[in-house]
Amino acid sequence: MGRSIIWVAAAFLFLSQMSPCLAEEVKIGAGAAPTENVFKKIMGPMEKAIGVKVALISNGPSEALKDLDKGAVDAASGGVTFPDWMAMMDKEGYQIPDKSVYKHRVIGKDLVKVLTNKDVTVKQLSKEQLKGIFTGAIKNWKEAGGPDKPVVLFLGSKIPGTQSVFQKQVLDGAAYAKDAKEGTTAEDLKSKVAATSGAVCLGPASGVDGSINAPEIPEIGRPITLITKGEPSPGIVKMLEFIRGDGKKYIDG
Repeated sequence: MGRSIIWVAAAFLFLSQMSPCLAEEVKIGAGAAPTENVFKKIMGPMEKAIGVKVALISNGPSEALKDLDKGAVDAASGGVTFPDWMAMMDKEGYQIPDKSVYKHRVIGKDLVKVLTNKDVTVKQLSKEQLKGIFTGAIKNWKEAGGPDKPVVLFLGSKIPGTQSVFQKQVLDGAAYAKDAKEGTTAEDLKSKVAATSGAVCLGPASGVDGSINAPEIPEIGRPITLITKGEPSPGIVKMLEFIRGDGKKYIDG
């Protein structure tokens, strides 16, 4: 009897130690907004609390949707509404025969911020000034109340959702400046702006820190959308329940 109890206790201890290895994994393709504002905040706490591990592929919403169609990820997430996301894919020439196969839900929100090099000492920018800066009409920061420095605009190939929202809400659909320099992810853009005199880019609110300047701008908001192809997998369902429940304190904190 005593030996049986010892064996049961040993088995329980072994299984409890092995449980982190048995975590259920979900693969998510994501843009900058969900990466910084949702998934990076919940990944650790969620795996510890409910045993669901997120394998995050931060390659932008366009690639995320393509990966979803190929079955390479369980869900795609971007800082854009579902209709705007579909319009963005149409604009890129990506054919979606039946959009009704996608199930979508909003899992958070994000504020788009304008990030500049610290030598751009402007404290506030109006919509009109932002439009001039990002379309190329304003070439020097002194035209927007800043120092006598050329405007160096960076755009990111991996943040189409962010740039689409800004183009719609601030540029009124106008094109970005043709001479903009190229970057990729939100983190890449931020590092380039921090290292380049007169530089400016867009980024998530979570990217604001002491390495750059973030002038006050009109509020530019967007929902963070998650898409599955068909009904979500059991792991995605658990993740969504965590986001709506205990995960809120990490996302909102």
